[in-house]
Amino acid sequence: MNESPDPASAFYNPRAEHGFLGRSCSITAVGSYVPERVVTNAELEKMVETTDEWITTRTGIKARRIAAENEFTSDLGAKAALKAMERAEVSGTDIDLIIVATITPDMTFPSTAALVQQKIGAVRAAAFDIEAACSGFIYALEIGQQFIMSRTYDTVLVIGAEKLSSIINWKDRNTCVLFGDGAGAVVLARADKPGLHASVLRADGNHADILSVPGNVCGGRIVGSPYLQMQGSQVFKFAVKVLDEVARETAAAAGMQLTDVDWLIPHQANVRILEATARKLGLPLERLVVTVDHHGNTSAASVPLALDEYVRAGKIRAGHRVMMQGVGGGFTWGAVLLDF
Repeated sequence: MNESPDPASAFYNPRAEHGFLGRSCSITAVGSYVPERVVTNAELEKMVETTDEWITTRTGIKARRIAAENEFTSDLGAKAALKAMERAEVSGTDIDLIIVATITPDMTFPSTAALVQQKIGAVRAAAFDIEAACSGFIYALEIGQQFIMSRTYDTVLVIGAEKLSSIINWKDRNTCVLFGDGAGAVVLARADKPGLHASVLRADGNHADILSVPGNVCGGRIVGSPYLQMQGSQVFKFAVKVLDEVARETAAAAGMQLTDVDWLIPHQANVRILEATARKLGLPLERLVVTVDHHGNTSAASVPLALDEYVRAGKIRAGHRVMMQGVGGGFTWGAVLLDF
């Protein structure tokens, strides 16, 4: 009799052993939305002490989208969701569950997912938010898969949506140049063959102080700072290290090699982080998805935004193998390997 895999192994993959009773799921469609307003580096030069050359050299960012004052995270998420649903040829009544990954909810409660549910007419759907910062979409995708593979639901809408302009100090040149607003969504549905092969999720709260919004509302007033704060050099080193590690873990969990990956989609934080990660993994830059130059860092929205752009451009096509990654405040990080 064959021995069972050791659950303590770093690469133990229970879904490969048990098959979740034959259930599989895959991404059937992608959608995205970005606000109309484009803020270029030239515009930021008039707001803070910075230059286009300084921003471009250090981050690769040339422009970002900024939501209108009366445009909220749920609005961005709903518009991205409707595009994905249209491409998947499903209606609101077909959606069983909505998961929204965000660090900029419309309000304390109800959840942004509940507000999206109302806006897209998903009257049957359960709905909740998760908060894992820039790796939020990766976390949400794995959670959605678990609901399908456990036979709870058949069709799950997974959304990454952010209005980061609402938590940015526009007088802080070290952070205001980095971030933008937007949303991306995927329809995740039951499938005959596996689309999502493996994922690895990680967290380490010991690094909470190097990237955070350390404020909250108490007694009707803001306690602490309501603005995003970041220690850039420490974030850079940590991100490159864990993105390399988690990609290797995920490929191993799927029983595959990194050379099997057609496209690498890291969360779009900084072009230097993206390129350093690809180099450490031994992947040619031609396989690296880069949209940070015109989106900026959109946190949980950045991976599905980038995925949708490359799908619409015909670059990512059916049968391509895609590694998606994220790392963000918490710290949280993770990766998923899938066939599109």
